[in-house]
Amino acid sequence: MPASDRPNTSGRHLSPQVNRDRRIAVFGASGHTGCFVVSELQRRGIRPILAGRDEQKLKTFSSTCGALDVRVASVEDASSLDRALEGASLVINCAGPFLDTAAPVIEAALRARIHYLDVTAEQAVTLTEFERFSGAACAAGVLIVPSMAFYGGLGDMLATAAMGDWPTADEIRIAVALDSWQPTLGTRLTGQRNTSRRLVFSGNRLTHVADSPPRQPWNFPLPFGTEDVVPLPLAETILMSRHLQAPEIHSYMNLKPLAELHDPAVPSPTAADETGRSAQQFLMDVVVRRGAEKRHAMAAGRDIYATTAPLVVEAAEGVLSGGKRSCGTVAPGELFDATNFLQALSSQHFHCELEVGSS
Repeated sequence: MPASDRPNTSGRHLSPQVNRDRRIAVFGASGHTGCFVVSELQRRGIRPILAGRDEQKLKTFSSTCGALDVRVASVEDASSLDRALEGASLVINCAGPFLDTAAPVIEAALRARIHYLDVTAEQAVTLTEFERFSGAACAAGVLIVPSMAFYGGLGDMLATAAMGDWPTADEIRIAVALDSWQPTLGTRLTGQRNTSRRLVFSGNRLTHVADSPPRQPWNFPLPFGTEDVVPLPLAETILMSRHLQAPEIHSYMNLKPLAELHDPAVPSPTAADETGRSAQQFLMDVVVRRGAEKRHAMAAGRDIYATTAPLVVEAAEGVLSGGKRSCGTVAPGELFDATNFLQALSSQHFHCELEVGSS
């Protein structure tokens, strides 16, 4: 189905004219995830503005995708960010580490009075976007949607969809299985910069994860099966705790990708086909429990970095088309109809299953 005819997450349709008239800037456009985001925007008929600090990389990338508008900008130079966002209606920040880039780009978006989305997995950044910037976003009449990515938004959407008509649950548990990580340089730099202890939501409050968290088995759907996992809460913990009523929210990951993340000999992702996606396989499994009843949601596919692109672009289109909230910092699951959102992306970008009956 053409992008112009596909219903967005607010239930309205985007006409081709609407797509052409709305400009989206991508900061960090020539990075690994940024390239996927630009490609997804173009696939939907949107000509993005390419923004970032490396002029040569941006120009080289622009030449491969139709001579797009290039704007050189650095987080150390506020005026360059202002110039980069001129004429845009929304900016997607793909440039990590977000501990360095999120605040300057958000501040530029607020000055320009345009919406801001990013793809950070960093808990401290996501929390800051709620606590420091939500009021300013409302004053500017714009939305901030943090962590609209594989780590963060996807888990929040799956958990929200699984909750369904339950106003409360006793616990939410999310486990991610990767057959490999193949981390990008940006991911490695983020790990080096992010020295904060991870936060878990337990007893209705954010608290630190134990220094040596215990392993436990998780029965993943095939092809992974039963694997040992350890707690690894990322941005989804912050997102879910802002709007889902559950006193316990826990996230886990299998062991192999974590070992690769800390092994400098493991290479960065390599394209396995013409789309640029790697061969990496992922599965995200969500269990929401209320008493003895459980509800499940699952997403499976290839390449966590490439999967971030349709997630954040779908959200960007939804924001520009209007939704439940018009301003402030908002979790994806609170802003969009989670089931419709996931169904709009399922099959074309990843496989998604929702089981809202009891088990």
